[in-house]
Amino acid sequence: MKRVKVRPASYAVVAILGMVAVWLTPALEPRQVFPLAPVVVSRPGVEPADFMLRPVVIEASNTELLDTLAISGTIHSSLYNALNESGVGVLPPSARHQLAWSLADIFEYKVDMSRDLKQGDKFHLLIERLQKPNGAIIVQKVLGARLALSGARNPLEAIHFDTPGSSTGQYYDASGMSLRAAFLRAPVAFRRISSIFGARKHPIFGEWRNHTGTDYAAPMGTPVRAIGDGVVIFAGTKGGYGNMIDIRHRNGMVSRYGHMRNFAPGMRPGTRVAMGSTIGFVGMTGWATGPHLHFEIRVNGVAHDPKLALQSRGGEPIPSDERSLFQKMKNQTIASLNQAQLANISE
Repeated sequence: MKRVKVRPASYAVVAILGMVAVWLTPALEPRQVFPLAPVVVSRPGVEPADFMLRPVVIEASNTELLDTLAISGTIHSSLYNALNESGVGVLPPSARHQLAWSLADIFEYKVDMSRDLKQGDKFHLLIERLQKPNGAIIVQKVLGARLALSGARNPLEAIHFDTPGSSTGQYYDASGMSLRAAFLRAPVAFRRISSIFGARKHPIFGEWRNHTGTDYAAPMGTPVRAIGDGVVIFAGTKGGYGNMIDIRHRNGMVSRYGHMRNFAPGMRPGTRVAMGSTIGFVGMTGWATGPHLHFEIRVNGVAHDPKLALQSRGGEPIPSDERSLFQKMKNQTIASLNQAQLANISE
């Protein structure tokens, strides 16, 4: 009796495992198709033929396929959604999401993607698309990017260029200046902001107070990064800021990070930190109603709007001996971005 009950359950488990295996097995797309002449199949002494067989030989490839793709779009709700819509049919969802992060990384010295993007902003991208033998498609490299922000005189442009001694290459603007600046525009990578610099109604005290910084709403434990090279001058608990770190930078400016859950190892006065290094983690210590990072910039002890204080002219220029090659790369990239822009307008 027990054997009778166990057998159907065993069949069900085997069937489920088989379905999972089929679902997880990547499909190999055909590479080359060779139609052959029909083959007549018959038994000896029997006329006419029993049936006709039309075979097709499919040759699978174990090589990777690399091509160039232009993508354009307009932001209506978020950068994620805009890239998700623009990449339908040419990129899988995972590659579209990764492309949003890549675009934010390229312009992270120029644009705070969490608060500077608005409805109607446009983007144009030129990417290398890699298809692996198992059918997986990824974005191998962003060759060029253009971001047109509302209210800006000129769009921001980025051209990928490999300079001597660089293993991954860097991004430069159309004039040949590196997009890397002295400071990052945001201490948390591409996250939603809960409030902006200026007056706001305090979430705890219920009254309007001047808010001397910007709040970045992010999940508990999200890494907080130093916006530039500097030295820690305070790391501890301070009133409503909760767990707070102050970093003094070379130009005398101080960046402040508050409400953190805890600090990264080694964070103490006198510790030197590099731009982009993790200094702590988002929390809700001090006067905070939810997990977020309070960020502010202080010059001579006075709080300044981070958006204005962190404006930068750019980084180092292209080496003089690489100028001619960069000019050719720039012309090709800009031409492709212009074609993508014209195609987007015509649609």
